[in-house]
Order: sequence, then C-alpha cells, then structure tokens
Amino acid sequence: MTLDQQSSAVPVAAPAGAVGGQVVVIAVTWNSAAVLPGFLASLAEGMDGVDDWRVVVADNASADDTVAVLHELAPDAQVVQTGRNAGYAAGINAALAACDRATTRAVLISNPDVRMRPGCARTLVEALDTPQPDGSRTGIAVPVLLEEDGSVFPSLRREASVATAFGEAVLGNRRAGRFPRWGEMITDPAAYTRPTRADWAGGALMVMSQSCLDACGPWDESFFLYSEETEYCLRARDRGYVTCLAPAAAAVHLGGDSRVSPRLFTLLTLNRVRLYRLRHGAAATTAFRAAVLLRELSRAALGREASRAAARALLSSRRLAEKPGP
Repeated sequence: MTLDQQSSAVPVAAPAGAVGGQVVVIAVTWNSAAVLPGFLASLAEGMDGVDDWRVVVADNASADDTVAVLHELAPDAQVVQTGRNAGYAAGINAALAACDRATTRAVLISNPDVRMRPGCARTLVEALDTPQPDGSRTGIAVPVLLEEDGSVFPSLRREASVATAFGEAVLGNRRAGRFPRWGEMITDPAAYTRPTRADWAGGALMVMSQSCLDACGPWDESFFLYSEETEYCLRARDRGYVTCLAPAAAAVHLGGDSRVSPRLFTLLTLNRVRLYRLRHGAAATTAFRAAVLLRELSRAALGREASRAAARALLSSRRLAEKPGP
C-alpha cells in the first residue's frame, strides 16, 4: 500500500509467508492523526512475509481525529481507548491486555511516526530466540532506524553508568559513543551492518517474543514517557532475553519532540536519573545525577533552553521525586 492508497482499508493479514504464528502490531496514539495515515499505509509492505497479523491501537484520549482516522483507514484494527493521557507504557499494557497470548508468537511495538521498509517485521520476528554465547537468547529484535534523509540513526545503547554520564558531559553523546567506557550511544557504523547485541535500544520500533513478554510482565507505568523501553530492555536482559539489531530490517523514524521541547526534554532527562536510581544505590545515583547535571549546565551556558529547563529540574529534589506525567 502506498500513500496514494490511504483511503483503502488496512488488512489484518498479509499474504502467506515463512513466518507462522500471529504477530500483533501495537501502536500507542495521542493526537496522532497527522502521522497515522502514513503509518497505516506502510504496514502492508512492512509486514510482508508474515502470514498472520493484526493491529491493536491504544489511544490515550486523543483530542484530534486520531480515532476517526483509525476507523476510516483501518476498520479491522482493534482500538483500545484508555480514557486518559495515560502514558506510553500504560498504552502498551492496555493493548497487550487485549491480545490473546495463546495465539501470539510475537508483538511488534511501534510509534505511529515510523514507516517500515518492506519485509521489516518478518526479518525481526525471524531474529527472535537466536541463542547467545552466554546462554541467553534474543527476546527483543530491533531494526536499523533511518532518518528521513536515509541516514542511519544510532539507536543502540549501552547501559548508563557514572562513567558514561561524565563522558557525555565532557565529550558529547556521539563523540563519547566511540568509546565503550565513556559513551552510552553506540556510534560505530559497523555495528549497524551486522547482528549487534545492545543493552537496550530506542523504542520507536521493536519486536518482542511472547516468551520474553511472559518472563518480564507489564511495562513500568511509572515512566510516563521516556526510559520505559530502557527499563524493559534491561529487565529482559536480567531474565535472559537480550536486545539485538537485525541489520536486514529497516524503518524510517520521523523524529520526536524531545529535540525541541524543553518540557519533554526535561522529562527525558529526569527519567534517566529515575531509572538509574531504580537500579543502583544512593551514592552511585548522586554521582550519576551530578554528571547529567554537568552536561545540561554546560549546554545551558551555550544558550540551549531545553538544557536550561532540565538543569533546573535536576537541581530540584521535589521534581525528581514527583510522579512523571503530562
């Protein structure tokens, strides 16, 4: 299906292929009417080779025409209305609750501003359950994420540490990413041309095996937005299910507001510290918070408004303690 075929209904099944068992496509929407047509139009090619798939959309009380667009362009999709702006993790949990676990082989979770390349889903599903040298197996498979200009976005990540936080404060994310000890972002271009294991990956598009979902349980709804995919990937790794890149799978991500919105960037920054605190002791968390604060203060000094807002929030114990929300 192409963009000029958006008036056609989106099918719930693609032509028969090599991948068996149902794959559930989950999207969480909130005022997503502008990006939904392109997402829905890309599904047929993106799911090519998957013989049984269905779409479940969790809508977080959109105030625009999101639900109307879904009913018009994807009448066979199941729409779960949460009734509130519940957050990304809560939306995923609501959609998962609507799935029949007994017939589901894998779950594909995608932002509505993602456009899958042909055969993307099949490649990701086939990558699941690949055994790892340490006895773990692939529970989460991710594609190569492309920018709108076709360039590769470095979406693979190492687990955050005090060292990586200080490295990024001094060198910047991408420069620090060249050094495994000092950077969280994996920037080596070769890593995106081969099956690469990562501690976690950006959550714009990921496929999870049903056994991984069973082992890990619901997503953590305390992260309203940002770091929820990080927490889930790390939790999965703790249970023997690792995150791996499938280099033959690709998708275009149109981007997010965290780049320009001080409010969203602040939430992203605070949630990084909250997640670190969840997995580490008080002393290490204090050092990590100081390193993140150093980074944002240095960028605020250069006039970056989003960093100025994030630094103010990091200096406030009250902001760190309060529950994330819209």
